[in-house]
Amino acid sequence: MANDGGKRVFNRLGPNSRQQNDNRTQKVCHHWRAGNCHRFPCPFLHRELPENGTKRPHGFTTEDQRSTTAARRGGGAFNTWGRNNNNNSRGSVDKKDKICKFWTQGSCSFGDRCRYLHSWCTATFKMLTQLEGHQKIVSGIALPAGSDKLYTGSRDETVRVWDCQSGQCAGVINLSGEVGCMLSEGPWMFVGLPNLVKAWNVQTSAELSLNGPVGQVYSLVVGRDLLFAGVQDGNILAWKYNPATLCFEPAASLQGHTSAVVTLVVGGNRLYSGSMDTSIRVWNLENLQCLQTLTDHADVVMSVLCWDQFLLSCSLDKTIKVWAATNSGNLEVTYTHKEEHGLLTLCGMHDLESKPVLLCSCNDNTVRAYDLPSFSERGKIYAKQEIRSIHSGPNIFFTGDGTGEVRVWQWLADQSATTTPTPTPA
Repeated sequence: MANDGGKRVFNRLGPNSRQQNDNRTQKVCHHWRAGNCHRFPCPFLHRELPENGTKRPHGFTTEDQRSTTAARRGGGAFNTWGRNNNNNSRGSVDKKDKICKFWTQGSCSFGDRCRYLHSWCTATFKMLTQLEGHQKIVSGIALPAGSDKLYTGSRDETVRVWDCQSGQCAGVINLSGEVGCMLSEGPWMFVGLPNLVKAWNVQTSAELSLNGPVGQVYSLVVGRDLLFAGVQDGNILAWKYNPATLCFEPAASLQGHTSAVVTLVVGGNRLYSGSMDTSIRVWNLENLQCLQTLTDHADVVMSVLCWDQFLLSCSLDKTIKVWAATNSGNLEVTYTHKEEHGLLTLCGMHDLESKPVLLCSCNDNTVRAYDLPSFSERGKIYAKQEIRSIHSGPNIFFTGDGTGEVRVWQWLADQSATTTPTPTPA
């Protein structure tokens, strides 16, 4: 027994022929490299393999060997995490376009040497604060003009009221269903719910219920004194406020879409509606008749935006399309911007130098900022989950993501384009 015990000790402390042929024990622990190995004893090495004494063909350097190994594994440059880089003369680490998951948990031990980003945005933006309280995805954000309160709605069936000075939650409104969208217009706050639109007068505290929708209300907009609601059943309902009765009365029902209407925008004398049926319909606000149906998108039209004489639309088909009117008055695509991921929402605003910028949310949990009309990239915002709501305010803007967090952002003055400009839309 004593001899067997001695063998076990010797086998653990000194190499033998069996251990030298054990590939498992000659591998470096990738958890140790990341700084979070909790196994004891760990079956893998907690040190880097020695580079001296390794036979290599003449002219084949250690760096070449590392690059070849990384290429075989499908990676880029060799992973140098956890190495002693005191003699490293290559300078700063090239950051990957991805947030470090250990940093988000407060446990990354590599600091500036980490290959992944330790920031929620690029240098174009500054995050002022984050508002926590919602338990599900933020589906609506509204900032009434002249108000010191911010309103946010969520699928957790609540609307939260935030004090803009302190950033504290000033109240929670519990509702009977998921919030599909929000809109602030004059003294009124509108909230889209299943089978219902709620209206609050923030000045008089009057509360109204607008009945008629069948299914979830996904979008709201005001045009020519009418409130329009895009509904799950494909209809667009309209109400008009009657000051005599102090009520919103049904005015029209616009039919034509074959699936849910998820986005609405008014521009000039036109109403534009985007739907899950992959089409955009153009409506005349004077007679509420459909003038044109646009069918260039191949998937759900998630957001439409009017900018000057152009209509912009984004879709889950990974494209942003720019539309302009021809001599006949019909809209045609003049430019298509392609992304690697599906797009969720668009928001147009101006930076600190009054330059027009387009913010577009993608379903890879990022928001990209582009100069208009060149579509040259300006910066990027990252989130834990996809961002469904973007709302612009005076010199700031707000984003709401799938975790329920609302973040407040500010433009920075030292901005510059980060990519080569693409052709300007005609």
